[in-house]
Amino acid sequence: MNKVYSGADQAINDIKDGSTLMLGGFGLCGIPENCIAALVKNGVKHLTCISNNAGVDDFGIGLMLQKKQVRKMISSYVGENAEFERQLLSGELEVELIPQGTLATRCMASGYGLPAIFTPAGVGTEVAEGKEVRIFNGKEYLLELAFDADFAIVKAWKGDTMGNLIFKDTARNFNPLMAMAGKITIAEVEELVQPGELDPNQIHTPGIYVHRIFKGTGYEKRIEQRTIRKKS
Repeated sequence: MNKVYSGADQAINDIKDGSTLMLGGFGLCGIPENCIAALVKNGVKHLTCISNNAGVDDFGIGLMLQKKQVRKMISSYVGENAEFERQLLSGELEVELIPQGTLATRCMASGYGLPAIFTPAGVGTEVAEGKEVRIFNGKEYLLELAFDADFAIVKAWKGDTMGNLIFKDTARNFNPLMAMAGKITIAEVEELVQPGELDPNQIHTPGIYVHRIFKGTGYEKRIEQRTIRKKS
């Protein structure tokens, strides 16, 4: 099958209102910038977005929040986005905050075909309300369901036309886990090469998980918070 698409507009064209999306990245590092821009332009609404964070006010998922495209946000950290805070407090946005490790493991469970996991994170807190708790070896564990996402949208450094992906540095965070977990996985890459040009030992996500791939352009690669040392 031909997995190569002309660009983000074509790759996300069939994402409909009410879809559930996984979006890779950590802070502003490794986020699928081209696909987010295409979603904003497309105007699709009532989305459930699963992402480590919600971007910032004028970048990343923050752009989708500005356009009121997100109905529910499932994240582990949202502290850099004033518009997110406003929508949360006004009741416009449904939010599920979960521990970061639980977020990652629920993504992994989806990719592995597991229906659920048991984790000690959140036991005895508001996170556990309404959820099953079991005891293993004398310790309480919370039942958490695997995610059920229509699309996983990830960003890689290099990929080939078969969908094999290599992530670079910090971008190798939620991207590989989410790439395994979507019913349809869309990958944008900085460099797209032919099969055989990638070192098999360096591939992080095998192409079997990736359904669509395209070469992205114009990456800003913003830094969320820049801390520099004063000259001595």
